Amino acid sequence: MSFFRRPDYQSEVTQFIDQMKVQKPELEAQQRAGRALLWDKNVDRSAQSAFRDAQVPQKPYVYQTEGK
Repeated sequence: MSFFRRPDYQSEVTQFIDQMKVQKPELEAQQRAGRALLWDKNVDRSAQSAFRDAQVPQKPYVYQTEGK
């Protein structure tokens, strides 16, 4: 280690998050549970493929009538 090496910089936000993790060790597990509840879902590939195949292409200007 160099004699002139400065300590690694940590922002106030990083220090706050590290302090919060020490005070509440269950916080990260709660975050993972919340993510699993809302985001981590199994995707039905066949239903997704059928949805894509059933889509109708949108016209460039959706408010224009067919008559003119």
